[in-house]
Amino acid sequence: MATKMLMPLLGQTMEEGTIIRWFKKEGEEVKAGEPLLEVMTDKVNMEVEAPESGVLRKILAQPDEVVPVKAPIAIIGAPDEPIDELLAATEETKTEEPVSVSTSSAAVQDSVQVAESTTAAMAADVPSQPKTEQVFASPAARRVARERGIDINLLAGRGTGPGGRVVERDVLDYIASTRATPLAEKIASDLGVDIAGIKGTGIGQRITSEDVRSAAVAPTGGQTIPFTGLRKAVAQAVSLTAQSAVPVTLVTEVDMTECVKMRESILQDVESRYGVRVSYTDILTKAVARAISHKPIVNSTLDSDKIVIHDRINIGIATAVENGLVVPVVKDVPRKSLVEISKEIKELANKAREGKLDKDDLNGGTFTITNLGAYGVDSFNPVITPGQSAILGVGRIVPKPVVVGAEIQVRQMMNLCLTFDHRVMDGAPAAEFLAELKRVLEAPYLIFV
Repeated sequence: MATKMLMPLLGQTMEEGTIIRWFKKEGEEVKAGEPLLEVMTDKVNMEVEAPESGVLRKILAQPDEVVPVKAPIAIIGAPDEPIDELLAATEETKTEEPVSVSTSSAAVQDSVQVAESTTAAMAADVPSQPKTEQVFASPAARRVARERGIDINLLAGRGTGPGGRVVERDVLDYIASTRATPLAEKIASDLGVDIAGIKGTGIGQRITSEDVRSAAVAPTGGQTIPFTGLRKAVAQAVSLTAQSAVPVTLVTEVDMTECVKMRESILQDVESRYGVRVSYTDILTKAVARAISHKPIVNSTLDSDKIVIHDRINIGIATAVENGLVVPVVKDVPRKSLVEISKEIKELANKAREGKLDKDDLNGGTFTITNLGAYGVDSFNPVITPGQSAILGVGRIVPKPVVVGAEIQVRQMMNLCLTFDHRVMDGAPAAEFLAELKRVLEAPYLIFV
């Protein structure tokens, strides 16, 4: 029996997926469990397996098409099996009526009054469209109207030529008299925009204020980059945070001198014995897990009317890739050694750059670290990962003169920037977390205790 294949849920926050490519063509045989297509979602490309064996009868979603979760993307069935009913049902699904938005009666009444007054004002300035009578116009008049995007039928009864014929002068006069609304003309004057080259979208092709504003910010040429795939996924994630969380960022300066010494003292030995080069991000990950144990509220999620403080400490490591950013997750950090953490972070980073991360690599994060120190950044305001309550931004380590006791010393200093959701916690617990993290990093051997 032919069945519809639906866009699967491939991540906790996934709402839609972008079709990257199909591995089979229509009419080809597929086997249950074999990769059938590649989908971009949750910032990563993932292969989707065929749910059953049969023939790929119809592809319903083409490459680069964005499809909601549980929407049909293909039909799989026997070679000669009729699929007309399934196709019809699919079309009905696509044409479902939109969800209505509830608005207060007062707001609706205000909107109606505004719309009525606006329409009335426009109608007073713009001649009503004639009925289906044919307009007697000269070829020159029709050409000018066509070039300027004017419907020649709007000039019915306005012709000044022989026998009421619409001539070129009539079209030009019409354009001059109804070219733009008064507000549009004022905005055009303020912004220095020439309305001669603007095509109106208002009644009778009249130029509106929005037309002028759009022309004022219109691109002047250059490279166009499609807003799809990973870039769109990143945009959706940060937009979700901006729309929901109440972010506050705290910044503290940490003396990393002892941490630098510790790393240098173990670097060669660890690399020769375990084949891995320990980075500051590795050390930070271990230190953050210890600080979270001291102040677990930062390891939480706001779920409707309750705050869930997670038992497991799963730390996401923001990783730059060619077209954006992904956040693979190191799970159960307190249970792992520094060497294990270092190996896992590097393995995840390699998979990210090769586009081979799977959903298990990306799901389950409870806190995120993003390190821009390698780019020469001192401080920044990181954006909280959706589903989490805090993120740590890490700046560069730089030598600075610092007062130590009664003398000035050159110390290796670094800024930590903690962005937290003020709905979940107040400034005091967030500051206490930062203070504990600072204490651990300034006495780094504590991460081994």
